[in-house]
Amino acid sequence: MKVILKETIDTLGIAGTECEVSAGYGRNYLLPQGKAVLATPANRRVMEQARAKLELQIAKERKLAEEMADKIKDITCTIKAKVREEIYLYGSVTTHDIKDALEAQNIEVERRVILLAEPIKETGEYKVPIRLYKDVEPEITVSVVAEEKEEK
Repeated sequence: MKVILKETIDTLGIAGTECEVSAGYGRNYLLPQGKAVLATPANRRVMEQARAKLELQIAKERKLAEEMADKIKDITCTIKAKVREEIYLYGSVTTHDIKDALEAQNIEVERRVILLAEPIKETGEYKVPIRLYKDVEPEITVSVVAEEKEEK
């Protein structure tokens, strides 16, 4: 099913683009939620007329993403974890831990925008990209350190 997006959807594209989606996804989610319209000749003409408004919206979204990218690109998150042999973690550091560490620094991001390829299982410093908008992916530094043992 071909649809024209009325708003930016990360997995599909930016507002105003025409894309192919599965019939169920389009019929049961995109069309009822008002996130897209069927790609018919009449709807294409309507979207062409609304293109100026969409381009303004896209520019605004991109500007907000770039401002956020400037804010977080120099961020270092330090996460303490229990370790064995001074290197290997007992568990792992996941996007949940990174999101919590960012929230502690008053930076709100959704967990799905943190592009961690696989959970971190050793101490050290890692560069983790954050997808804020299409082609706007600043990297933050995640430093995983050993949790100090309590003396008894």
